[in-house]
Amino acid sequence: MRRIALLMTLLGACASTAGLDDPLADLGDFVLGHNITVTDKMQMVPISRAATGAEWEAAMEKAVADRFGRYDGSRVYNIGIAIDGYALAPPGIPVVAAPKSVLVITANIWDDARQAKLNTEGKQLTVFENLDGENLIGTGLTRTREEQMAALAYNAAGAVETWLLEHPEWFADPGGGGAL
Repeated sequence: MRRIALLMTLLGACASTAGLDDPLADLGDFVLGHNITVTDKMQMVPISRAATGAEWEAAMEKAVADRFGRYDGSRVYNIGIAIDGYALAPPGIPVVAAPKSVLVITANIWDDARQAKLNTEGKQLTVFENLDGENLIGTGLTRTREEQMAALAYNAAGAVETWLLEHPEWFADPGGGGAL
């Protein structure tokens, strides 16, 4: 029973978010301002392939720019992400020892016009690579570490977008009459 619960949790966590070719989610008059990723407190799971903070910052900032740079509103919002921890699946024995890649981030969002952080506490999000035939045997065998990082960063940016959509009040016009 515990194995089934764990599998369901992993499947839920791996559910893919909207693709970059899908219509934009409704974030009001959103336009991306600053896109900052920090890695000063990042930890690597010991079984992981190694990656530098600069590599993670570049991968995450690219994923955020790709996802949120598509918005062309006039209200500037800044996204800050701290990479808390990661594991990049190393090559292993298929099925028996096929660890999964995972990324843990903490996200924050600021509204430039209000000059205020919109969330009181950082939102911690955990993402995995998408579950597909390739992942069932472990991406350490089928993907480079750069490909794993790009996939995790893409999923993390999607998770941030999903989190933002849970808070439409952040993107409502505070004056009630037109854009700021």
